[in-house]
Amino acid sequence: MNQRLDFFDLPRCRKMQQYEALRAYHYEQCSVEEAAARGGYTPGSFRNLLTRFKKQPKFEFFWPHPTPSTPTPKPENPRVARILELRRQGGTITEIQTILNEEGIGASVGYIQNIFTQEGIRRLPPRRTRLQSPRTIADRRQLDLSPRTFRTDFAGLFLFAFDLVRMNVDEILDEVQMPGTRMIPALSGVLSLLALKLSGIGRPSQVMAETLDQGLALFTGLNVIPKKSTLTEYSIEVDPAFAAPLMHRWYHAATNIAEIIGGGQSIDLDFHTIPYHGDQALLEKHFVSKRSRRQRGILTVLARDATSSVFCYADTTLRKDTQNDAILRFVDDWKARTGDLPGELVFDS
Repeated sequence: MNQRLDFFDLPRCRKMQQYEALRAYHYEQCSVEEAAARGGYTPGSFRNLLTRFKKQPKFEFFWPHPTPSTPTPKPENPRVARILELRRQGGTITEIQTILNEEGIGASVGYIQNIFTQEGIRRLPPRRTRLQSPRTIADRRQLDLSPRTFRTDFAGLFLFAFDLVRMNVDEILDEVQMPGTRMIPALSGVLSLLALKLSGIGRPSQVMAETLDQGLALFTGLNVIPKKSTLTEYSIEVDPAFAAPLMHRWYHAATNIAEIIGGGQSIDLDFHTIPYHGDQALLEKHFVSKRSRRQRGILTVLARDATSSVFCYADTTLRKDTQNDAILRFVDDWKARTGDLPGELVFDS
């Protein structure tokens, strides 16, 4: 018990000494000399303490709040800054890694992912979801042909551009009066569908993931490639009456630029079923060789000049009761446009 009394009787903590001295002077009304002696001060030092306390007569005078230390900022890592910049532009991890490698910076997928984790950056939504946001409407008048550099996954399409110009495809479409608008002319509509086929996308319903590719849009002559709904509507607007004149002009234009002119000496014929995967289809069932079974679809017959390797005929209106006459109808069509019968026909019996 005496040790406890001695502790409070002879305070050794500086803050306790200040408190006891100031309390004695202000609360117990002691003189400066007595209060100074209570806290172990000289009268002069105690007067300085009084002056400082009068400026801040608060609890914090004895126990001030700690001042948080300001951490020294780390120098910015240029590679990290570049990664964050590319992410703000919407780049995926693989796209960012490719760009960094091209710029000579280099970074692994794991390193980029760790940067995202440290910065609290979430994963990007699926590309299809991101492209469902409002986007630019396809309009030929908004096409920007100013010099610039961009990346595209469809550079191979431009290998066909030279031959399409030599064939005067725009004149062919004008002659057959293919449908078009001021925003999407006939040439742009046809090139959009042709680009999908040449690039392996196939159906308009699969084009949404590619609508922001500038190379694909430039090939079609538009500011952006049309949406899948627009392409589907355009293909529906093309009446079957356009097929025959377009097909004839296409064949002659293609054979004119072919290195080897065929002229119908040998024609390959093939029946092909385009499968239908919808419900309640009013379509007949035909044999699909790829699946080795019969299913609902559209039966077509295709003819190709074996010498020039140019398709010269197609008919997608076949039914079971007319398919046996499909070859004879082709022969009549060929004689009507050339005046001669084909040299030979090659097909599976």
